[in-house]
Amino acid sequence: MGRQRERMQDPATVIFVERSAQDRLRIAQAAARYIAEHGIADWSLAKRKAVRQLGLPDREALPGDHEIEAALVEYHALYGGTAHAARLREQRAEALRWMCNLKDFVPVLVGGVAAGWATAHADIRIELIAGDAKEVELMLLNANIAYRAMHGDRDGAAELYIDTPVAGVRLSVRAVSAARQRQQRDRAGHPPVRLDTPALAALLAG
Repeated sequence: MGRQRERMQDPATVIFVERSAQDRLRIAQAAARYIAEHGIADWSLAKRKAVRQLGLPDREALPGDHEIEAALVEYHALYGGTAHAARLREQRAEALRWMCNLKDFVPVLVGGVAAGWATAHADIRIELIAGDAKEVELMLLNANIAYRAMHGDRDGAAELYIDTPVAGVRLSVRAVSAARQRQQRDRAGHPPVRLDTPALAALLAG
């Protein structure tokens, strides 16, 4: 432990750690600009483009998605202004409309529209609970709502996508048991923002 502590206190090591942290922040900020200004949906691609733009080595440690989210919050605070606030409100109002229509499936708004870092190109992400995704599809068909099925997410949820004039609406459909096993915190240890219908309605009213 003594030798390890000595190595960690070595000035060269301290400088390396600080520089690495600074580079991660710079990459996150540059990637956030790509995502916000160019509508890049693939965050891994945005990170790699940021590394190249900054002239950093390809092997550079990349920031996590939670760091990109924080950088997007910062970006909107600096450059978004009233336009971002108005767009976010429009996205949230659209989300509330769909959540009311899908009330039988216990809808919860997640992602950037819920947390506030959504860009103009971001999807409205709504999680639903159903015994089978076919139940949601049948409801959409009966309402003459056009949708398309997508590849399931990394947690195995069925995903349906609806195009609207405001934004794309992405529905993630999970069974009750799968919904209970959802990750409660992100990699930084923060609980993700999740808004049910009353919470979103109150947010818009406030």
